[in-house]
Amino acid sequence: MPLANPETSAALTLLSAKAVRERAHRMLAIGLEGKLPNFRIDLDRMDGAIDLVLETTRNAYPSFEVPFHSRWRHFVTDGDNRWTAVADRADWPDRAARARAEFDLAIVSVFLDAGAGPSWRYHDPKTGSAIGRSEGLGLASLAMFTGGAFSSTPLEPLRVDADALTNLGVADLERGMQVSDINPLVGMDGRADLLRRLGRLVASKPEIFGSRDTPRPGGLFDRLAMLAEGGKLPAPTILTELLQQLGPIWPSRLTLGGIALGDCWQHPALTTADATSGLVPLHKLSQWLAYSLIEPLQTSGISVTDIDGLTGLAEYRNGGLFVDTGVLVFRDAEAVQQEHEVSSQLVVEWRALTVALLDRVADGLRQRLGHDATSMPLAKILEGGTWAAGRRLARERRADASPPVKVVSDGTVF
Repeated sequence: MPLANPETSAALTLLSAKAVRERAHRMLAIGLEGKLPNFRIDLDRMDGAIDLVLETTRNAYPSFEVPFHSRWRHFVTDGDNRWTAVADRADWPDRAARARAEFDLAIVSVFLDAGAGPSWRYHDPKTGSAIGRSEGLGLASLAMFTGGAFSSTPLEPLRVDADALTNLGVADLERGMQVSDINPLVGMDGRADLLRRLGRLVASKPEIFGSRDTPRPGGLFDRLAMLAEGGKLPAPTILTELLQQLGPIWPSRLTLGGIALGDCWQHPALTTADATSGLVPLHKLSQWLAYSLIEPLQTSGISVTDIDGLTGLAEYRNGGLFVDTGVLVFRDAEAVQQEHEVSSQLVVEWRALTVALLDRVADGLRQRLGHDATSMPLAKILEGGTWAAGRRLARERRADASPPVKVVSDGTVF
């Protein structure tokens, strides 16, 4: 048997939550030694950040019955759970059929959730409200899904077909997202291209996505159900499957040994003795999706374990929390006003530090509340939580609620 290509083997180690956490904490350790080029770290400000997260969580969830951070939160507005209202009326032949539909919805909705920009709003026909950011993107994608926009079968609107995705045009997406000259949404070409790539990939892997059905993203449910042992599935396995099965859809960035590395970037501080030297995996959208697949799996009867095996999300609300509370300080004051590419050292550094600092916030919050990781997993702390606190600070400090680091987005990372 031929030996595996060492570069390929090394690349596969980066497609995991474990690699994200290990390298993020290495970046933090380097930063605490004062050796990072873009940020200083002031741990004396951490107590203030934890206080804010605790206060924000208590205001939203006084009993601390916090749900998981996932896309499903964005399908609820003013107590109205839009998806549950549709799903509970649908005639599902079994629990697996509902789970496939929920996988379809979550996958497409998360892939459309890469930052809306400050101007765009979804005008909700049910309430008349104008809703921006992730919540607006969530409701818009849900309306498209329930309206059959991603289905090739008019009599079966609650599904996503590979064919429908492959033929999705920018104009189709703009119509569903209510995009116009006066309601612009950043990264539309990137979003549409990502969904078309998803459609082509799903069609090309019927053994993964079409075992019980015509190829659809929701076919991944059957793949994960097969990997569950004794009805239990570790959350990091969800992420690894997402990264390995869906990895080729991401725009061509870094590859190693023929493996597309997805949301993985270069930073010279992260040196290793193998071919992965200088590489920083973050996998933000894939982890957001992994968190969002937990509830459909649970509803289907599969117990998801080791939820804290996933990491915090390297995105601008969590990251903004640490900049706005002074835990992270720009070394160059002018960098605050400059725009930065996602691939820049500054953004890679910021995002990796965010992942590691979220673990520290989680530890501090649990100590204050007398909880452990089982009763207060990171998924709840993010929701309660760090993401909400980061957004709150952005609204208080900047008129457009923008993050404190100006990032040029292509619609496929944030």
